[in-house]
Amino acid sequence: MDSELETPEQSVPSDQPEHAEGLSRRYALGLLGTAGAGAVAVPLLGAGTAAAATPLGAPAFNPTPDTLGAPPVQGLHLTFGADPRSQMVVSWLTDGPVKQPRVLYGTLTHGFGSSADAQTRSYVDGKSGRTVYVHHAALNRLRPGTDYLYMVSHQGATPDSGNFRTAPSGRAPLTFTSFGDQSAPQVTWAASGAVGLDANSTPATKDIVSGIEQVAPLFHLLNGDLCYANLDVDRVRTWNNFFTNNTRSARFRPWMPAAGNHEIESANGPIGLGAFQTYFSLPSTESDAELAGLWYAFTAGSVRVIVLQNDDNCLQDGGDIYISGYSGGRQLAFLEKELRAARSSGDIDWVVVAMHQVMISSSDANGADLGLRQKYGPLFDKYGVDLVVCGHEHNYERSLAVRGVVTSSETLTPNPVSSATDDIDTSLGTVHMVLGGGGVSGTTNQKFFKDGTAKVITAVSSSAPAGTKRTSTYVTEEAIWTGVRDLDHPYGFASFTVDPGRHAGDTTRLHVTYYNVNKPNGDLSVFEKFTLHRKRSDGHR
Repeated sequence: MDSELETPEQSVPSDQPEHAEGLSRRYALGLLGTAGAGAVAVPLLGAGTAAAATPLGAPAFNPTPDTLGAPPVQGLHLTFGADPRSQMVVSWLTDGPVKQPRVLYGTLTHGFGSSADAQTRSYVDGKSGRTVYVHHAALNRLRPGTDYLYMVSHQGATPDSGNFRTAPSGRAPLTFTSFGDQSAPQVTWAASGAVGLDANSTPATKDIVSGIEQVAPLFHLLNGDLCYANLDVDRVRTWNNFFTNNTRSARFRPWMPAAGNHEIESANGPIGLGAFQTYFSLPSTESDAELAGLWYAFTAGSVRVIVLQNDDNCLQDGGDIYISGYSGGRQLAFLEKELRAARSSGDIDWVVVAMHQVMISSSDANGADLGLRQKYGPLFDKYGVDLVVCGHEHNYERSLAVRGVVTSSETLTPNPVSSATDDIDTSLGTVHMVLGGGGVSGTTNQKFFKDGTAKVITAVSSSAPAGTKRTSTYVTEEAIWTGVRDLDHPYGFASFTVDPGRHAGDTTRLHVTYYNVNKPNGDLSVFEKFTLHRKRSDGHR
């Protein structure tokens, strides 16, 4: 199996042929009943329990493992294709190479009437020497706003299954969720051979997935530091545990990730992001395989989401290797092109940026990063970004609406343009949300400055002693931009529901709820609700 990474366009081409298999609705539901989570997936669409069915001739693949013991389907997860109205990518992992990986899919009304072959990517983990295989099947020509069932397998393996809904066409109500800094609930083998607990694991890492499913969004934004595999003895096991945990949600709705500093793994690809690029097939437009999937954008309803990889543009040294500036400005050029197009479109109302490291933070943890303020700030202001969601700090904080900087501030302190915290006009300024309570240990909500100040990384040392990071230089500023902080609860996520308005030029609203995921049982409670609003972009067209 070729271990060289390919661009998403190469590995899951948009013109992938799909084949009508003529499977009936009855047979489709019968197969779903044999496939793990399929028994869960069907009732979510109100279908009830599927009746048993006898196969009607030769299926696309054998639903019973053969005597050779093919590796099972693992870590089933979804991502949007380039057009979320009509494209979805279904992905899964195996421990070894497989034959004929493919997906059957269709609707409850028509059964599994279509299929798509999967393309396999692989990488060799630089620490263990183990080869990881990930299979990505691009489903195309889907109908907008439609519920689909799907079933995946490869030769000799028991099928697994799920369902999803495509994005709507045009302005429509929808909900999405977001958090960062998750980790994976796991025990592992320590270097000594004894049983060890991954230092980043907590029960909240699992509980927060159940919380996302209670909200049941159209899609989820995962704002970097996915599983912290780079810190573990067995990186491959950590990634496997991450997908095993999240498939309870990610098989039903796309989880769209931003790569954080802990996705940078030594000896895994030229800039350490080879594992991330293999596990996820993302709607990248980048032609350079080394950079594919690290930044991308997609549209759902009237929301344009732009996902960034911040180690390119921040100052802080946070991964296994220091890669600041790795794109040579290509990511910034992409960002400005996307922002310009979004703000000139009469179909896009909301511009949301998802990324990992932060431009605002009043926690004495990592701190805000001057590099991001220098490079992103002018673009966010020029094109009127509404919302930035990030992680990195393991707490919850949100800013007031900000635009421009405080005059002569050494740290380029964001300038608040309104004191409103409950109903905010984002045409005046951008709201930043730090959503770093995804489950990881080492929470930082207890480290908030209490004196109205914050710290900003303004420089790093030119080099670092072996086994250490570059030293950060910090400068203190007045945190005049801070809005709301959660000092008491370490874990939680945000939900965003779009009210598109009723007519051209009407006010559209983004209703935001921040949920705490509580100890010890993982139950949800509402910490706060607020609303963002702006005029629709079609008012003058």
